[in-house]
Amino acid sequence: MGKFEVNILGCGSALPTARHYPSTQILNIRDNLFMIDCGEGAQIQFRRMRLKFTRLGHIFLSHLHGDHCFGLIGMISTFALVGRTGELVIHAHPQAEQVFRPQLDFFCRDLPFTVRFEPVLPNRTEVIYEDKSIRVRSLPMIHRVPCSGFLFEEKVGMRHLLGDMMSFYNVPVYRRAAIKAGEDFVTSDGRIIPNSYLTTPADPPLRYAYCSDTAYNEALLPIIEGVDLLYHEATFGDDAEALAKETCHSTARQAAIIARKAGVKQLLLGHFSARYENERQLLEQAREEFAPSFLAREELKIILGR
Repeated sequence: MGKFEVNILGCGSALPTARHYPSTQILNIRDNLFMIDCGEGAQIQFRRMRLKFTRLGHIFLSHLHGDHCFGLIGMISTFALVGRTGELVIHAHPQAEQVFRPQLDFFCRDLPFTVRFEPVLPNRTEVIYEDKSIRVRSLPMIHRVPCSGFLFEEKVGMRHLLGDMMSFYNVPVYRRAAIKAGEDFVTSDGRIIPNSYLTTPADPPLRYAYCSDTAYNEALLPIIEGVDLLYHEATFGDDAEALAKETCHSTARQAAIIARKAGVKQLLLGHFSARYENERQLLEQAREEFAPSFLAREELKIILGR
């Protein structure tokens, strides 16, 4: 398996602060970039983190609140300025094209590339993108407007060849791809060599779940069970639990309870309210429920491993 890396461009919520940019992330999966949400200033952070504009082919918008999508037109305009030519696909609520197409026609005339919108139906989980390496599913969020989270999953890869056994049985090079795919090997004298003698299992596929914005939602548990990394909004602390419920957001403690019940490996907290000048208290509250929790911050890079 190749690179699977989460880059945090912004982790604040709606009210701007000097500490945080609005919600934006980049997943680097085998040097193909996938953006999740696109807050204001995303293209600045993109450059600051030395990410390659030409590697980004898909943008996933969780919902149409401004702090998750106000950066989109600026990002697309920047793409045109740097000479991008490849198609850009935006996966978002069905109304997204109605919202953004007039802005593209006004501000981004004569783009040297195509912008295509793919609708994501809220309140359900289904496959919304797939290629030879990964699969992306939508996740049902509970928010004031229709909202979707995203689950990025590697597909099961090829088995690993045992070099000494390849030599011992004189396996020709042209047969090795089939053996990596799980086939047995038949020798020149007709003996069948089981695949298990020749290979070791493929690496377990990595999984990353993005859950923002949402109120506490146990319907997510069976879908995100055991993921390698869960990003879950933690807009508020225990002091504002009533406000979290009123605004359909989560507290850090609630995010940690979801992580614990889902048996995830690590929890990344984000989407912080501007009321907290120091998010350390949010981390402490989360760790009372789920120890492997940590705070998102701008320019944080997380490499998922095995």
